[in-house]
Amino acid sequence: MKVLVTGGAGYIGSITCKALEVAGHTPVVLDSLLVGPQAFVRDRIFYEGDIADRELLRRIVDEHPDLDATIHMAARIVVPESVEKPYEYYRDNVAKSLELFDELTALGKHRVLFSSSASLYATKDGFEVTEEDPLAPTSPYARTKLMMEQVLVDVAAATELRAIILRYFNPIGSDPDLESGIYAKEPSHVLGQLVMAARGQKDAFTITGTDLPTRDGTGIRDYIHVWDIARAHVRAVERFDDVIAKVGEPSVVINLGSGDGTTVRELVEAFQEVFGQTVPLAEAPPRPGDAVGAYANADKAAALLDWRTELSITDAIASALAWGEKRQEILGYE
Repeated sequence: MKVLVTGGAGYIGSITCKALEVAGHTPVVLDSLLVGPQAFVRDRIFYEGDIADRELLRRIVDEHPDLDATIHMAARIVVPESVEKPYEYYRDNVAKSLELFDELTALGKHRVLFSSSASLYATKDGFEVTEEDPLAPTSPYARTKLMMEQVLVDVAAATELRAIILRYFNPIGSDPDLESGIYAKEPSHVLGQLVMAARGQKDAFTITGTDLPTRDGTGIRDYIHVWDIARAHVRAVERFDDVIAKVGEPSVVINLGSGDGTTVRELVEAFQEVFGQTVPLAEAPPRPGDAVGAYANADKAAALLDWRTELSITDAIASALAWGEKRQEILGYE
């Protein structure tokens, strides 16, 4: 199969391209390189440009008429930044995606996998959430994901477009071969921050939020190895038509998570065990837009995709530490 991957130069996008290749498929990357490094594209079929560039989309399809599906990952994703720059998030994540979906529909490329987010879920007693649970996004970033889900549901109901919406929980780790991983010089996510503190690149790891309604007062998350997320996309592409036929609807939402909740303090403890040393810690209030958290009921992914996580938090931490040593060689900076 040949698959268009928007945002294919990004963290999850590049690793998903790798998983597609391992499974015998061909990714076609579309990325503006606004944030994703060109080094992650490597020797793949690559188009530098905007997802809302209809002329470019027509050229891609003209040059690759055998595209079987689109995995739409291109997005701005930093929660605090979305609070500071809501216009840019709604423009890039919502308005530009509308153009992409409309042009794909016009071009007869009707299979779309959309990268959504578990940050949509409302806080729930017990923290385990199913796809049917209430939603209450707490940041502009999360609200853009909810809007795009709603757009896809409506467009799929009105046209031939079909959509599988994958709600990621918390991806961590790197490509198993250490060819790509977190690329930001100062990552905003928890594991990247831990690696920086462990390597002396910052004074301490800051736990943001310590009096939340969880078992130890810190946020609860469902941390999932990014390679497992990449594998889920391969399954969804390969089983796309069967999944849509099974649910009997033009669109479906599927959680991607491990099915287990881990607090930030618990993640820190696991990290220190793998690292073999303590990490200097600090505490601060929650960041703007931060949610208390949730973890996935992943039964639907098991039933529809025959997918479950195979790698542990320990595996992900080890790969993140290894990538921290490797990334200067690939990206040219620590």
